[in-house]
Amino acid sequence: MSSRAITPISIKEGEKDTAKLAKDLGACFARYGFAIISEHGIGQAVIDDAFDRTKQFFALPESVKRKYIVPNGGGQRGYTAFGIEQAKGADRPDLKEFWHVGRSLPAGHRLADSMPANLTVTEIPDFNAKTYALYQALDALGLRVLSGIAVYLGLAPDFFGDKIKEGNSILRLLHYPPVKPNAIGVRAGAHEDINVITLLLGAEEAGLQLLDKDGNWLDVDPPPGCVVCNIGDMLQRSTNHVLPSTTHRVVNPSPERAGFSRYSLPFFQHYASDYLIETLPGCATAANPNRYPTPITADGYLQERLAEIKLV
Repeated sequence: MSSRAITPISIKEGEKDTAKLAKDLGACFARYGFAIISEHGIGQAVIDDAFDRTKQFFALPESVKRKYIVPNGGGQRGYTAFGIEQAKGADRPDLKEFWHVGRSLPAGHRLADSMPANLTVTEIPDFNAKTYALYQALDALGLRVLSGIAVYLGLAPDFFGDKIKEGNSILRLLHYPPVKPNAIGVRAGAHEDINVITLLLGAEEAGLQLLDKDGNWLDVDPPPGCVVCNIGDMLQRSTNHVLPSTTHRVVNPSPERAGFSRYSLPFFQHYASDYLIETLPGCATAANPNRYPTPITADGYLQERLAEIKLV
């Protein structure tokens, strides 16, 4: 089955009628946990440049890539090698490798301990500039989407702004190498994302599937030029499951495509590390009692989850 049943939502047109945008986004997220965003305004050159540098990096020799592994860094910056990350509850690691770009903070910032500096890739001169340009573009788009979500929840349009603007958000440059005929495991096991929302570029390539409420796996195959967006566990927790974090996976390719790499660029938008995650106003009711009476900081929650997926 296909997710083409999910009608793309134009963020450009939606911002002319914020009530309609909120209704459309909320209904789609409440039903699927996913939405497809069109007319998002990110320049194609910015996207193409980031994909190009991604492919250049993963084409480097293994010995070079491994120079950028941060010991005891939980994979939060730099390179994470193939076969390390493992979906929660899975019995084997995913068939992927990735690079993480984080937020650049000024010296002495209060969150520097939980948000380390980015690593500079010296083999590709403009790697950092091109990938961080996409980071900033997706960060801005995420705030636009969250504004619509806030209105849907009955909150002020800028409710999430100060909670996200210094968020521990991450752009992941993701490479799924060709799959060997006897490969054990899958490109990405069934999982939910840790963060607030995820914005994904590259889902036009086959493999991404979401688990629908009726128990069927739906192929996520957005029209060209769209961004896929899904709710993460932090927002599911904040909304007391009013907005669900949907299980998804990346399945292995068909035999005729097994010899080709797959690249994607997910942006994991996070709260600031010191933000206290607690149930938002209006999200706990008699019909939907508060599941999370005890708050937790965003960084505390992140560290719990990183341990579950074998990154710490």
